[in-house]
Amino acid sequence: MAYSSDLRKKVIKYRENHTLEQAHEVFGISISTILDWEDLLEKTGGLEKRQLNRSFKKINPEELAVFVLEHPDAYLHEIGEHFGCSATAVYYALENQSITLKKLKFVIVKQMRKNAKLSKKLWQE
Repeated sequence: MAYSSDLRKKVIKYRENHTLEQAHEVFGISISTILDWEDLLEKTGGLEKRQLNRSFKKINPEELAVFVLEHPDAYLHEIGEHFGCSATAVYYALENQSITLKKLKFVIVKQMRKNAKLSKKLWQE
């Protein structure tokens, strides 16, 4: 849960004259969070939220977008082979970027053609 800077300052100010348990009961914030804020104040001199430095784990999102643009007919397993990961990892990476790939497997296409021929015959009779 994200807490505002004002609340953090109030809790730290309250802690000057009260115990951790009292601060926990009054503000409803866990003791470990209060201790983290005190540690942050001591180390940085402020209570601002830390910047998250997240990076991609397996697939660079920009490279994936470029690859999909260059290879729009590629299957998930083919994209996975290119990036050295599983088709499932590719699926989730595409989902995170809201990129959709719609593919019909050969078996489905073959069945659709068969059904089309059958329905054509039925309509001719």
